[in-house]
Amino acid sequence: MADFIHLHISNSASDAVSYDRKIDPNITIAELATIIEFATGINAYGMEVELYNGEQFIKKIIDRGNRNEHKTLRDFPVLDGMRLHVIGRCTWLDDGGTEKFELSSEEYDSRKDSLRNYLRQNKLGRYSDERAAQKMAARAHAREQQEKKLRDVTVGKRCTVLTKCAPTRFGEIAYQGKLAGKPGIYIGVKFDEPVGVNDGTFEGMRYFDCAPKYGSFVTLDAVEVVDIPPEKNIFEDEL
Repeated sequence: MADFIHLHISNSASDAVSYDRKIDPNITIAELATIIEFATGINAYGMEVELYNGEQFIKKIIDRGNRNEHKTLRDFPVLDGMRLHVIGRCTWLDDGGTEKFELSSEEYDSRKDSLRNYLRQNKLGRYSDERAAQKMAARAHAREQQEKKLRDVTVGKRCTVLTKCAPTRFGEIAYQGKLAGKPGIYIGVKFDEPVGVNDGTFEGMRYFDCAPKYGSFVTLDAVEVVDIPPEKNIFEDEL
């Protein structure tokens, strides 16, 4: 007998409705898409599915460029109580171009006869005390993990950098802090090889020193501290 996992399903078509489903983790992603289509009305062949732990994004399970149809749900870091967020157009709302009566989010929120208000008044779904506590705990845990990582990612440490559409790159942390005109904290990395995009400067301001194409500024999430020494150049004694 399969060990079912309990998942919440939210969707981009309506934030007033969410679903709870017990799902066999051994099903294929193609089968999962069919289950989600029956629940949400979003076409299986046009949907994207994201995995969340509370409000924290974990991983994209179905992407338009990579549908992972032959993988199983167990191939992803899915745990009991997580949320699948489905992005796409709801076929139930496809009325062939007929003009629809629509309310703004603020108008809908003020209605007393709406499903959202019923869920809120009865503390069900996303408005339950348990869900609220889970969200708060997840946010607190995420902040704690980020602060811990920020304390660990210090200048002089060896690191790897993994960003979208690029292979893993090795280097040394050369800067941690803000960049002029950019929100948030950035990590300046001096790479072992010319796989960067700058020389330690950003918009004319220098933050650290390195040769051209050996430096980059990346977000904290892209950096992992490692205990790997710089790779030795076996040709360094040759001219």
